[in-house]
Amino acid sequence: MPDNDLNLLDASVVPEHAHDVKEEARAFADDHIAPVAGDYFDSGDYPWEVLTAGQEAGLVAADIPAEYGGRGLDLTEMLALAEEFYRADAGIGLTLMLASFGTELLDTYGSEAQKEEYLPPVANGEKLSGLAVSEPETGSDLAGMTTAAEKVEGGYEITGEKYWVGNGVEADWLTVYAKTGDSDDRYGNYSLFIVETDRDGYEAEHIPEKMGMRASKQAHIVFDDCFVPEENLIGAEGGGFYALADFFNHGRVVVGGHGLGLAAAAIEEAWGFVHGRNAFGRNVSEFQAVQHDIADMRTEFEAARSLNWRAAEKVEAGDDAGLWAAMAKMKSTETAVDCAERGMQLHGGRSILTENRIARVYRDVRIPVIYEGASEIQRNLIYRQS
Repeated sequence: MPDNDLNLLDASVVPEHAHDVKEEARAFADDHIAPVAGDYFDSGDYPWEVLTAGQEAGLVAADIPAEYGGRGLDLTEMLALAEEFYRADAGIGLTLMLASFGTELLDTYGSEAQKEEYLPPVANGEKLSGLAVSEPETGSDLAGMTTAAEKVEGGYEITGEKYWVGNGVEADWLTVYAKTGDSDDRYGNYSLFIVETDRDGYEAEHIPEKMGMRASKQAHIVFDDCFVPEENLIGAEGGGFYALADFFNHGRVVVGGHGLGLAAAAIEEAWGFVHGRNAFGRNVSEFQAVQHDIADMRTEFEAARSLNWRAAEKVEAGDDAGLWAAMAKMKSTETAVDCAERGMQLHGGRSILTENRIARVYRDVRIPVIYEGASEIQRNLIYRQS
């Protein structure tokens, strides 16, 4: 019988310089995430204690450059970290990774004064950030958003709504995507702004109960003539769409890591269950149909993982970044769904018991196939860029 000690997230495809971060993330996840994952899923509470531990360990906001207090982790290091966090728990993993969401855009396109003011407090764990893009009626259509920033004396007034905003309630400031023009070039009509969450005209509330990733909190935000000074504009007016498009190439590789971690969790749960259960006088793992399911899960997982790590190299090199990012995100998150469904089937009737982790994984995998561009959007991108 095969060894029951699976190591699905081995470092064989991980660049050498990312091995230490991967080991750190695995140890942290084993010590701080996995032991409390079930409790946080049941309660739906925000995992402040785990977040604080992650900040103290230097594993939160770790991609902020060292000159602003972070560790300056690159894309491959963040992918290694994502795999390990999500293998332990997707909800807590998402909370840890969203604690600095939006800072990447500020670091790339912001002024030196903006970076010096806003990045160090996030890197040091003193403040949280977030990114507000999607709206109640619009998700993947970046050129169809209606939240508008009207130019007024001394700055802009933002009016509209944003939805699915991680840390919309908890964050100290957000990077907000808003419409600033009305030209025929629909892609040049959007800009990015720093919006502090204590400003007048900013109201946020948690989105009601989610089926998965319950330890992560998203918000519905209403902007009502929310004034921000001109110096809060990130980069050039009208450059928001193009900045986000580039940002999502990196983000989709990391989201691919979300899928890989969840797929690994599903396989490990299925493997452990079938090797620990007997039926019809035999160990369940001895049935050929079961072995074939496990074989298919492992093969698809390894294929997705190889593609995702290849995509990380391509995106970092700027080599057809959009194509590779879309393929990695789609394949890895869909593989997570497939592995979770097969894992549920292999658990039989026990799969529906919420006390079993496979039931939690099954609900969690439905979410990464949607955020940062649903699979249908990724297929569009793959076709157009092939």
